[in-house]
Amino acid sequence: MRYLLILTFCTVVACGQQGPQKTTDVVKIYTSSTKSTTPMKRIERTDEEWKKLLSEDEFRITRKKGTERAFTGAYWNHHGTGVYVCRCCETELFPSNTKYDSGSGWPSFYAPVASTNVENHADNSLPFETRIEITCSRCGAHLGHVFEDGPKPTGLRYCVNSAALKFNPKK
Repeated sequence: MRYLLILTFCTVVACGQQGPQKTTDVVKIYTSSTKSTTPMKRIERTDEEWKKLLSEDEFRITRKKGTERAFTGAYWNHHGTGVYVCRCCETELFPSNTKYDSGSGWPSFYAPVASTNVENHADNSLPFETRIEITCSRCGAHLGHVFEDGPKPTGLRYCVNSAALKFNPKK
């Protein structure tokens, strides 16, 4: 396992202290034993090019860091055997055997196909909370977030928007 150190600021009221207090959170990021042997060629497109390839919701979610409402996406309750790929560039992201029902209303996985296929970034869009955003390593599409409340063996929950995924069934 490798660790990502995130510094966050919070207000401490219970201890009688007020104002910003620096706290340190260590987030474990799962490193899959499956490694890609070939470096991925990065895909770069303009917003106008992406808009031609994606629906309005897919563009809003994958290119503008949006989210879909819980329990509404095509894959939150999907149980097929295969692999979930990036909606934008078809990079393999999550094998179906790592998908589980987290109760969150979004497709949840405990591990990616390969750690090199998913990138992790600090997301400071919520006040007083730092989350870890996950994106596609090949095209930079926003997928969702990763949390430390998942099942073994990783203890992680990759919470992904259905609109960021396509499903390729096992042949």
